[in-house]
Order: sequence, then structure tokens, then C-alpha cells
Amino acid sequence: MRRRQILRLAQGGLISAFTAGIVADAANSQTKSTLKLQWLGHMSFMASGEGVRFLTHPFRPVGCTAKLPSPKAASDYILISSRLLDEGYLDGLPKDRRVLSEPGSYNLKGINLQGISMDHDRLGGRRFGRNVAWKWKQAGIFILHLGGAAAPITPSQRILMGRPDVLILPIGGNVDSNDPMLAKVYSSAEARAIVQELNPRIVIPVAYLTDKAAASCKLTEVDQFLDLMPKDTVQKMGGNILELRADSLPQSTVVRVLKV
Repeated sequence: MRRRQILRLAQGGLISAFTAGIVADAANSQTKSTLKLQWLGHMSFMASGEGVRFLTHPFRPVGCTAKLPSPKAASDYILISSRLLDEGYLDGLPKDRRVLSEPGSYNLKGINLQGISMDHDRLGGRRFGRNVAWKWKQAGIFILHLGGAAAPITPSQRILMGRPDVLILPIGGNVDSNDPMLAKVYSSAEARAIVQELNPRIVIPVAYLTDKAAASCKLTEVDQFLDLMPKDTVQKMGGNILELRADSLPQSTVVRVLKV
């Protein structure tokens, strides 16, 4: 009897060790893989890693995106935060691609995503409706894309967001002094407060005025946000691609400005 018990315990230990080894190998594989973030303009990205491609926030070329092509890069999934004139534009994209637009938890090819409901304005969503912030882990890196957020982060949202490795942050809000409630995305000062609250490792500012916008675009320029950040943390990249590995992320917050 005792011999059988010893054998069962030994077998259990071997199984546990084998399982732990598989988990460790998977974690090491994620750490060594690369996350590729390609900015397509405005709030749109192609995020590639672990054999999965997410296209986020495809837009219609109009207003602040007038001189940009509508994102049509091949992807496995499409993430959108809202359906406004220049956001969540799906025309011309493959009809068989799964589009995620609702808050909740999802598992896609082993990648867990969390859609977090937020207000798209400072009026409780009464002007621009709901915005969905997307959080997911890809290639061992936690990404948080706030979409077109303008409202402060609530305590419950803060818990869901955690500390992101990469924060994609809309920063070009132009808060009119006569009606500060109508800005569609964070102002530079509000964006800095979000950075201080979430303490990300990398911040990628988006949704600001570029030379691809029409004259009617009222967004502010990126430098208004950069002027509020420590100078030694800011780097303007020469292109629109950022490649990252989980084992070489910065320990404190840096800002990376991509060029589309």
C-alpha cells in the first residue's frame, strides 16, 4: 500500500514539474517574441505578434484624417472603440473579419482581450456616446488603447486597466474656453494626468493635429503634450513602426512619437 502511495506521489510530482515546464517555456517564448506596432494615422494601429494581427480603429478619410488612406491592412481581427463619422469605418475591409466593438472579455487565438466601457465625452456620453478602451497582452506585452476617450478614468476602470506596458493615448483635445465639456479626446493637460495615473512604461500619443488633416481639423499639435512631459523621456521616431520585446521594456515612463 505504501509503495503505491509513493508511486502516485512521484507521478504527481513529475506531472506537476512537466506542466510547470510547459508554462515556463510558453512564458519564455512570449518574452523572446516581438510586438510590432505600426501607426496608420489618427487612432489606427496594426499590432502584430504571436502570429496574430489586430487592426484597430479604421477610419474614414475626412476632417482630421482627410489626407490619409483608409486603413485596409490585412488583419485577423478588427478592434473599434466607437462608430462615428471618422471612427469605426469598416467599408472596404473584408466582411469575414471579426469586429470587436462591445465591452467584455474575449479570447482570440490564445490572446485575452478586455473591452472597457468609458464615456467618449465629458457629458456622460450624451454627445458622442460610449468609447471602448481595449486592453490585451501580445508577445508578453500589455497594451492599453484608450480609443477616443475624453472622460476621467473611474476607480473601477482603473482596476481593469492596471499598469500598461504600452499606453496608446489620444492627446489632441481642444477644450474650448466657452464650452470645455465638448472636447472629443483628452487635452494635453488631461492626457498628462492620465499618464501620471496609469504609470505606463511607454506612451504613444495619437489623435492630434498632423499635416494630413484638413484645415477644418480643430485638434491640437503633439508638441503641446510633449512640452508637459520630461524632456529626457521623449523621443520622436523617424517612422511609423515601433518594435518591442517584453524583456527590454523601460522601467519608467517614456514617450515615443511615431510619424505617419
